Amino acid sequence: MADFGPLGLAVGHATDEAGGTGATIIRGIDRGFRGSAATIGRATGTREMHPLTPGHVVESVDAILLTGGSAYGLDAAAGAMRWLEEQGRGHPVGVGVVPIVPAAVIFDLAPCGRFDARPTPQMVYDACRDARPGPIAEGSVGAGTGATVGKGAGVERAMKGGVGCAMYESAGIVVGALAVVNALGDVRDASGTIIAGARDDDGGFLDISRRIADGAATQRRIADLQGRNTTIALVATSALMSRVELQHLAAAAGAAIYRRITPSGTSFDGDVVFSAGPLEGRPAAVPQVEALAVRMLEEAIERAVRLARGRDGIPGLADGG
Repeated sequence: MADFGPLGLAVGHATDEAGGTGATIIRGIDRGFRGSAATIGRATGTREMHPLTPGHVVESVDAILLTGGSAYGLDAAAGAMRWLEEQGRGHPVGVGVVPIVPAAVIFDLAPCGRFDARPTPQMVYDACRDARPGPIAEGSVGAGTGATVGKGAGVERAMKGGVGCAMYESAGIVVGALAVVNALGDVRDASGTIIAGARDDDGGFLDISRRIADGAATQRRIADLQGRNTTIALVATSALMSRVELQHLAAAAGAAIYRRITPSGTSFDGDVVFSAGPLEGRPAAVPQVEALAVRMLEEAIERAVRLARGRDGIPGLADGG
C-alpha cells in the first residue's frame, strides 16, 4: 500500500458497500497544493476545473475529489468544503475562506449497486476528516466501489474495476499515482496482455478494441453505454513545478491510460487526469517527473483491477474471477 506522506497529501475513502458507490478525497495534509488537470475522454463529469488552469487567480487548491454517483456525486464536494472551512483552509476572501475542491465523477449507478445510491456530502466530510497519508486502501473501496471494466460488450460481460495506487522515488524526487478504473475497454498488463475486461462465453477475453475496429461490436450496444465509463486519476510529485508544468504532467501521464486501457479516451469515456505538486520545494527535470508519472499511473491502473473483488455477479481478479 502506498503512503502519500512524502507528497504532502492525505487520502480518504468513503464507501457505500450496500449501494455500490463511494468517493475518494485527496487533500493536503496541512495546507493547499498546486494542481492542474488534463481531459482525455469526451464524456466527462466535473466541477471547479477552471482553478486548475494557468492564469487563474486562485494559486492553489485544497482537495481533489474523485467520486461515484455520476453528476449527482458532484454535490458530495460540499462535504469536503465544509470540513476545510472548519479548519480555516481555503482561498482567502477577507471575511473568510472559500475551499477550492475540483472534482470528477465515474458512472457507477449500475450494475454494482442501486441507481439511487450516491456519495453524500456527509460521506465526503467524514472521509476528508479521516484522510491519512497512508497506507492507502486499494481495490473495491472509495470511488472504486462500484467501478467496472470491459463494458464494451455489455455490462453482463464486464469485470470489476476499482482503486489502485503506486509510488516511486528516484534521485530524491517522489512521484505517486492513484487511479479509479471504470472503463469501457479492457485493462492490460505491461506486456500488453488483457488481464481484466469483457469476457466471452468461455470466460476468456473478447478484446473490445479489436472487436470495435472489426465492426463486431454493434453501434447500438456501445451507444447504450454512452457516458457510463470513466477512468479518473491523480499523479502527484514532490518536485516544485509551475501550473503550466503540472498541466503538461497531467497530459503526459495520460499515456498510461492509452497503454493500459484499450480503447480509452473514447466518446463514451470521461477520462480525466489531475496533477498535484507542492507550493514550495526543490525543482526537478520535467521529463524525469513525466516519465515517472506515466510508470506510476500504469502500475496504479493495473493494481486497481488486480485488487478488485467481484460483486453482484460481476467477477473481480482479487477473488479469482
